[in-house]
Amino acid sequence: MLGCLAGLCYIRAIKTDNLIGMKKIRKSTKIALAFFVYISLTAAYLLPRNTAIAGTEKWITVAGSYGIVLLLWLVLRKKEQLREQRERGERPTDTSIKKQ
Repeated sequence: MLGCLAGLCYIRAIKTDNLIGMKKIRKSTKIALAFFVYISLTAAYLLPRNTAIAGTEKWITVAGSYGIVLLLWLVLRKKEQLREQRERGERPTDTSIKKQ
């Protein structure tokens, strides 16, 4: 009985997006985190078995992959911020466009 009540409260909190003390995880963060986990697990499984390339090249490849995921996260975050500004009716603040 108590478990069902706790489950119902949890479902109600999810529906209203009012989890106690928790913020909603953005889609950009979820995607970047999924790629980060995928790269980490793939590297942990495949790199020790690969003897065709040098150790330095292996780690540079993994570091480059993490760099690409970081750039992806930054771009997705910027897109989300611009979308939120557009939805609120604000004018996007882009410093790269100079007024003449």
